[in-house]
Amino acid sequence: MLSVPTLWTVFVINFLALGLIWAYVTRSYPAFGAARFWTASAFAAAGGAACAMLRVVMTDSLLPLLVAGTLLVLAACLAEMGVRCFYGRLVSWHATVLISALAFAGLGIFIFAYDSMPMRIVVYTAAQVAPMALAVKLLLAPENGRVSPGARLAAIVATVIIATYGLRLVGALVQPGEFSYVRFNASQALAILVLVFLSMALNFGFLLMAMDRLRNEVADLALLDDLTGVGNRRHLLQRLSEECARSERSGETFALLVIDLDGFKAVNDTHGHAAGDACLQHFTLMAQTRLRPGDMLARTGGDEFCIVLPSSTLREGGMIARRVLEVVRADAEQCTGKDIPIAISIGVAQWSREIGLHPDRLMAAADHALYDAKKGGKNGYATFEPTAPTLAPDMVDLLRRRA
Repeated sequence: MLSVPTLWTVFVINFLALGLIWAYVTRSYPAFGAARFWTASAFAAAGGAACAMLRVVMTDSLLPLLVAGTLLVLAACLAEMGVRCFYGRLVSWHATVLISALAFAGLGIFIFAYDSMPMRIVVYTAAQVAPMALAVKLLLAPENGRVSPGARLAAIVATVIIATYGLRLVGALVQPGEFSYVRFNASQALAILVLVFLSMALNFGFLLMAMDRLRNEVADLALLDDLTGVGNRRHLLQRLSEECARSERSGETFALLVIDLDGFKAVNDTHGHAAGDACLQHFTLMAQTRLRPGDMLARTGGDEFCIVLPSSTLREGGMIARRVLEVVRADAEQCTGKDIPIAISIGVAQWSREIGLHPDRLMAAADHALYDAKKGGKNGYATFEPTAPTLAPDMVDLLRRRA
């Protein structure tokens, strides 16, 4: 059987390695705040294990035991803070400081004032289990409707760690001395070995969570317009396909707005592309203030935008079009000096059974309405009536060129 000092050495090396991995993640992805807490947690655990090893091999003083216990409790609290940060919850040091301070005080009392190994284990177990239990609750909370595999793994491992501490506590109360971390016996060696494995598995779960989050962020970036930050054409077509499929199943309609900035080429030619980009960004901000939760604004290219209105009729689409027009017109009226007024034309169309699963037909219908709005003098909107014949997909390019 491995000696206890050897196992504590493995514990130290394990957490130092994990700390270096998380430090690299922190450096590579500075916006990923949870990695900072998990880095600190790993190094705090390594420091605690080093102090415990020092107590075993170098000194008879119980002071390293007090420091080791406090650092390991702090490591658990920091891991829980990392989970809170990962899920965007409020991260506060108050609970961490309180739990660590109570653990330090409790261990100190039952080490120096009243020497009681079972009570030390009770205090240590309670201080370790509290943040672990809070972390499990967060890890099992669905994010975007699902629990990621990494979070599920971390929750399972954290639950096993809690159970391990519980079994150790029962054993310490039944057989005092057999489950201490400062005695050379099989029970202690097994407990340390199990915790080394579980700590690695827990951090592996955290790493899977980080990879899943970063992969989703990269996927999201592929669906966003670089200039305005709203959805791009790929995202729009994906959303339209989903809405068409949903409407095909339920029969519930939805509406689409196609928006074109009037005279935008003249803005670029007269004021430069930087001014044109600023106009596009400004329009994006204005339009978003008039949308409802669930509505989607996307830039499909150049000066053209689309708005998807789920569960909406043609009439409701016209209402949203008027709201967007009103905010743009009000903004244009307030322009002075070198300010560039923005004017827009909007085409509104509604999904119908004839459109079915073909979003390009809905876009062609909205484009047809946009063309009518421009013929009507621009800076207005027009609707594509459901009674009008559905446009064939090959009409889309022709209508875009006319608009």
